[in-house]
Amino acid sequence: MEGIVFVKLRDSGQVFAYNSGGLELKDGNYVIVEHDRGQDYGQVVTSSGVAKEKEGKEAPKRILRIAKESDIKQIDDNRLKAKEAFNSCVKKIEEHKLDMKLVQAEYSFDRSKIIFYFTANGRVDFRNLVKDLAKIFKARIELRQIGVRDEARFFGGFGPCGRELCCARFLKDFEPVTIKMAKEEGLSLNPPKISGICGRLMCCLSFEYESYKLLSKGLPHEGEHVHTAQGKGKVINVNVFKRIVSVQLDDGGLMQVNYKDK
Repeated sequence: MEGIVFVKLRDSGQVFAYNSGGLELKDGNYVIVEHDRGQDYGQVVTSSGVAKEKEGKEAPKRILRIAKESDIKQIDDNRLKAKEAFNSCVKKIEEHKLDMKLVQAEYSFDRSKIIFYFTANGRVDFRNLVKDLAKIFKARIELRQIGVRDEARFFGGFGPCGRELCCARFLKDFEPVTIKMAKEEGLSLNPPKISGICGRLMCCLSFEYESYKLLSKGLPHEGEHVHTAQGKGKVINVNVFKRIVSVQLDDGGLMQVNYKDK
Protein backbone atom coordinates (compact mmCIF):
# COMPACT_ATOMS: atom_id res chain seq x y z
CA MET A 1 0.00 0.00 0.00
CA GLU A 2 1.29 3.45 -0.88
CA GLY A 3 2.18 5.59 2.12
CA ILE A 4 1.06 8.99 3.31
CA VAL A 5 3.61 11.73 3.96
CA PHE A 6 3.20 15.28 5.21
CA VAL A 7 4.35 18.10 2.97
CA LYS A 8 4.77 21.78 3.86
CA LEU A 9 3.29 23.50 0.84
CA ARG A 10 5.36 26.30 -0.68
CA ASP A 11 6.94 28.57 1.95
CA SER A 12 3.65 29.33 3.70
CA GLY A 13 4.06 26.59 6.27
CA GLN A 14 0.68 24.96 5.65
CA VAL A 15 1.06 21.20 5.94
CA PHE A 16 -0.99 18.69 3.94
CA ALA A 17 -1.07 14.90 3.70
CA TYR A 18 -0.04 13.50 0.31
CA ASN A 19 0.12 10.09 -1.29
CA SER A 20 3.80 9.29 -1.77
CA GLY A 21 3.07 7.58 -5.09
CA GLY A 22 5.62 4.90 -4.23
CA LEU A 23 8.51 7.41 -4.21
CA GLU A 24 11.43 6.95 -1.81
CA LEU A 25 11.17 10.19 0.15
CA LYS A 26 13.26 11.68 2.92
CA ASP A 27 12.55 14.55 5.29
CA GLY A 28 13.60 17.81 3.65
CA ASN A 29 13.05 16.62 0.05
CA TYR A 30 11.48 19.22 -2.23
CA VAL A 31 8.64 17.69 -4.21
CA ILE A 32 6.20 18.65 -6.96
CA VAL A 33 2.61 17.87 -6.04
CA GLU A 34 -0.96 18.02 -7.32
CA HIS A 35 -2.75 20.88 -5.59
CA ASP A 36 -5.71 23.19 -6.19
CA ARG A 37 -6.28 22.68 -9.93
CA GLY A 38 -2.61 22.73 -10.81
CA GLN A 39 0.93 21.82 -9.82
CA ASP A 40 2.65 23.16 -6.75
CA TYR A 41 5.78 22.51 -4.73
CA GLY A 42 6.49 21.69 -1.13
CA GLN A 43 8.96 20.15 1.28
CA VAL A 44 8.57 16.81 3.03
CA VAL A 45 8.38 17.42 6.79
CA THR A 46 7.87 13.82 7.84
CA SER A 47 8.21 10.61 5.90
CA SER A 48 7.93 8.42 9.01
CA GLY A 49 4.82 6.99 10.61
CA VAL A 50 3.36 5.91 7.28
CA ALA A 51 -0.42 5.70 7.57
CA LYS A 52 -2.96 3.69 5.62
CA GLU A 53 -5.62 5.45 3.62
CA LYS A 54 -8.93 5.27 5.41
CA GLU A 55 -11.98 4.03 3.62
CA GLY A 56 -14.81 6.46 3.07
CA LYS A 57 -12.51 9.49 2.98
CA GLU A 58 -11.31 11.38 -0.05
CA ALA A 59 -7.94 10.02 -1.13
CA PRO A 60 -5.08 12.49 -0.66
CA LYS A 61 -3.59 14.04 -3.77
CA ARG A 62 -0.42 12.57 -5.18
CA ILE A 63 3.19 13.63 -5.10
CA LEU A 64 4.21 13.77 -8.75
CA ARG A 65 7.99 13.68 -8.39
CA ILE A 66 10.97 14.68 -6.32
CA ALA A 67 11.99 18.16 -7.47
CA LYS A 68 14.65 18.20 -10.17
CA GLU A 69 17.32 20.84 -10.64
CA SER A 70 15.13 22.65 -13.16
CA ASP A 71 12.22 22.57 -10.68
CA ILE A 72 14.38 24.11 -7.94
CA LYS A 73 15.40 26.88 -10.36
CA GLN A 74 11.75 27.62 -11.11
CA ILE A 75 10.95 27.69 -7.39
CA ASP A 76 13.76 30.23 -6.85
CA ASP A 77 12.50 32.29 -9.81
CA ASN A 78 9.00 32.21 -8.34
CA ARG A 79 10.30 33.57 -5.07
CA LEU A 80 11.88 36.51 -6.88
CA LYS A 81 8.68 37.18 -8.82
CA ALA A 82 6.70 36.96 -5.56
CA LYS A 83 8.78 39.81 -4.12
CA GLU A 84 7.87 41.96 -7.13
CA ALA A 85 4.22 40.98 -6.73
CA PHE A 86 4.42 41.88 -3.03
CA ASN A 87 5.65 45.39 -3.79
CA SER A 88 2.97 45.92 -6.45
CA CYS A 89 0.28 44.76 -4.05
CA VAL A 90 1.49 47.13 -1.31
CA LYS A 91 1.14 50.06 -3.71
CA LYS A 92 -2.37 48.98 -4.70
CA ILE A 93 -3.38 48.63 -1.04
CA GLU A 94 -2.24 52.20 -0.47
CA GLU A 95 -4.15 53.38 -3.56
CA HIS A 96 -7.35 51.76 -2.31
CA LYS A 97 -6.66 53.01 1.24
CA LEU A 98 -7.34 49.61 2.75
CA ASP A 99 -6.69 49.00 6.44
CA MET A 100 -4.59 45.85 6.04
CA LYS A 101 -0.96 44.80 6.39
CA LEU A 102 0.52 42.64 3.65
CA VAL A 103 2.71 39.88 5.09
CA GLN A 104 3.75 37.62 2.23
CA ALA A 105 3.16 36.81 -1.42
CA GLU A 106 3.61 33.40 -3.06
CA TYR A 107 3.34 31.97 -6.57
CA SER A 108 2.12 28.45 -7.13
CA PHE A 109 4.72 26.30 -8.85
CA ASP A 110 3.06 26.58 -12.27
CA ARG A 111 2.47 30.35 -11.74
CA SER A 112 -1.24 29.99 -12.36
CA LYS A 113 -2.06 31.55 -8.98
CA ILE A 114 -0.65 34.16 -6.59
CA ILE A 115 -1.56 34.08 -2.91
CA PHE A 116 -1.27 37.27 -0.87
CA TYR A 117 -1.33 36.87 2.90
CA PHE A 118 -2.34 39.80 5.09
CA THR A 119 -3.32 40.73 8.62
CA ALA A 120 -6.11 43.13 9.59
CA ASN A 121 -8.09 44.04 12.68
CA GLY A 122 -11.40 43.21 11.04
CA ARG A 123 -12.99 42.33 7.72
CA VAL A 124 -11.64 44.04 4.62
CA ASP A 125 -13.51 44.58 1.36
CA PHE A 126 -10.70 43.82 -1.11
CA ARG A 127 -12.81 42.99 -4.18
CA ASN A 128 -11.53 45.95 -6.21
CA LEU A 129 -7.98 45.18 -5.14
CA VAL A 130 -8.32 41.62 -6.47
CA LYS A 131 -9.60 42.93 -9.82
CA ASP A 132 -6.62 45.27 -10.16
CA LEU A 133 -4.12 42.55 -9.26
CA ALA A 134 -5.69 40.10 -11.72
CA LYS A 135 -5.28 42.65 -14.53
CA ILE A 136 -1.63 43.21 -13.63
CA PHE A 137 -0.51 39.60 -13.22
CA LYS A 138 -2.94 37.73 -15.52
CA ALA A 139 -3.26 34.98 -12.92
CA ARG A 140 -5.74 33.79 -10.31
CA ILE A 141 -5.49 35.97 -7.22
CA GLU A 142 -6.17 34.82 -3.69
CA LEU A 143 -6.06 37.16 -0.70
CA ARG A 144 -5.89 35.25 2.56
CA GLN A 145 -6.29 36.87 5.96
CA ILE A 146 -4.09 35.30 8.63
CA GLY A 147 -3.53 35.69 12.37
CA VAL A 148 -0.45 36.67 14.33
CA ARG A 149 0.52 33.00 14.82
CA ASP A 150 0.53 32.47 11.06
CA GLU A 151 2.67 35.58 10.68
CA ALA A 152 5.23 34.15 13.10
CA ARG A 153 5.18 30.88 11.11
CA PHE A 154 5.99 32.81 7.93
CA PHE A 155 8.98 34.69 9.28
CA GLY A 156 10.24 31.97 11.62
CA GLY A 157 12.69 32.55 14.43
CA PHE A 158 13.64 31.06 17.78
CA GLY A 159 11.59 30.66 20.92
CA PRO A 160 12.61 31.28 24.56
CA CYS A 161 13.87 27.67 24.65
CA GLY A 162 16.51 28.53 22.03
CA ARG A 163 15.03 26.18 19.42
CA GLU A 164 13.37 26.96 16.10
CA LEU A 165 9.73 27.98 16.46
CA CYS A 166 7.44 24.94 16.62
CA CYS A 167 4.96 26.59 14.23
CA ALA A 168 7.66 27.05 11.59
CA ARG A 169 9.35 23.69 12.13
CA PHE A 170 6.70 20.99 12.47
CA LEU A 171 3.24 22.03 13.71
CA LYS A 172 0.52 21.19 11.18
CA ASP A 173 -2.32 23.03 12.93
CA PHE A 174 -2.71 25.57 15.69
CA GLU A 175 -4.41 23.98 18.70
CA PRO A 176 -6.18 26.06 21.38
CA VAL A 177 -3.86 27.13 24.20
CA THR A 178 -5.19 28.22 27.59
CA ILE A 179 -3.73 29.76 30.73
CA LYS A 180 -5.01 26.67 32.60
CA MET A 181 -2.38 24.58 30.78
CA ALA A 182 0.42 26.81 32.03
CA LYS A 183 -1.00 26.72 35.55
CA GLU A 184 -1.28 22.93 35.66
CA GLU A 185 2.25 22.57 34.26
CA GLY A 186 3.52 24.65 37.18
CA LEU A 187 4.80 27.50 35.04
CA SER A 188 4.97 31.16 35.94
CA LEU A 189 1.78 32.94 34.93
CA ASN A 190 3.76 36.04 33.96
CA PRO A 191 2.58 36.64 30.33
CA PRO A 192 6.02 37.49 28.84
CA LYS A 193 7.41 34.20 30.17
CA ILE A 194 4.73 31.98 28.65
CA SER A 195 4.14 33.86 25.39
CA GLY A 196 5.79 33.28 22.03
CA ILE A 197 7.18 35.94 19.72
CA CYS A 198 3.68 36.26 18.22
CA GLY A 199 2.44 37.57 21.58
CA ARG A 200 0.12 34.60 22.14
CA LEU A 201 0.53 31.74 24.60
CA MET A 202 3.30 29.37 23.47
CA CYS A 203 2.09 26.51 21.26
CA CYS A 204 4.22 24.01 23.21
CA LEU A 205 1.88 24.41 26.20
CA SER A 206 -0.79 22.69 24.15
CA PHE A 207 1.04 19.73 22.62
CA GLU A 208 2.98 19.02 25.84
CA TYR A 209 -0.15 19.18 27.99
CA GLU A 210 -1.38 15.61 27.45
CA SER A 211 2.08 14.20 28.18
CA TYR A 212 2.31 16.35 31.29
CA LYS A 213 -1.07 15.10 32.54
CA LEU A 214 0.03 11.50 31.98
CA LEU A 215 3.31 12.02 33.85
CA SER A 216 1.48 13.82 36.68
CA LYS A 217 -0.89 10.91 37.28
CA GLY A 218 -0.74 9.80 40.93
CA LEU A 219 1.25 12.84 42.10
CA PRO A 220 -0.11 15.24 44.73
CA HIS A 221 -0.56 18.90 43.86
CA GLU A 222 1.53 21.72 45.26
CA GLY A 223 -0.13 22.98 48.46
CA GLU A 224 -1.81 19.63 49.15
CA HIS A 225 -1.43 18.03 52.61
CA VAL A 226 -0.07 14.47 52.53
CA HIS A 227 0.90 11.67 54.92
CA THR A 228 4.50 10.49 54.81
CA ALA A 229 6.60 7.95 56.70
CA GLN A 230 7.82 10.82 58.90
CA GLY A 231 4.42 12.37 59.52
CA LYS A 232 2.01 14.83 57.97
CA GLY A 233 3.18 17.67 55.78
CA LYS A 234 2.44 20.11 52.98
CA VAL A 235 3.66 19.67 49.41
CA ILE A 236 5.85 22.63 48.49
CA ASN A 237 7.31 21.40 45.20
CA VAL A 238 6.53 18.72 42.61
CA ASN A 239 9.11 17.50 40.08
CA VAL A 240 6.85 15.82 37.53
CA PHE A 241 9.63 14.33 35.42
CA LYS A 242 11.59 12.80 38.31
CA ARG A 243 8.33 12.08 40.18
CA ILE A 244 9.83 13.49 43.37
CA VAL A 245 7.76 15.59 45.77
CA SER A 246 9.21 17.96 48.38
CA VAL A 247 7.18 18.04 51.61
CA GLN A 248 7.35 20.57 54.46
CA LEU A 249 6.53 18.52 57.57
CA ASP A 250 4.29 19.87 60.31
CA ASP A 251 7.20 19.65 62.79
CA GLY A 252 9.29 21.96 60.58
CA GLY A 253 11.34 19.29 58.86
CA LEU A 254 11.77 18.92 55.11
CA MET A 255 11.78 15.66 53.16
CA GLN A 256 11.48 14.31 49.64
CA VAL A 257 9.08 11.55 48.67
CA ASN A 258 9.87 9.40 45.62
CA TYR A 259 6.75 8.45 43.66
CA LYS A 260 8.52 6.47 40.94
CA ASP A 261 7.28 3.16 42.24
CA LYS A 262 3.87 4.39 43.34
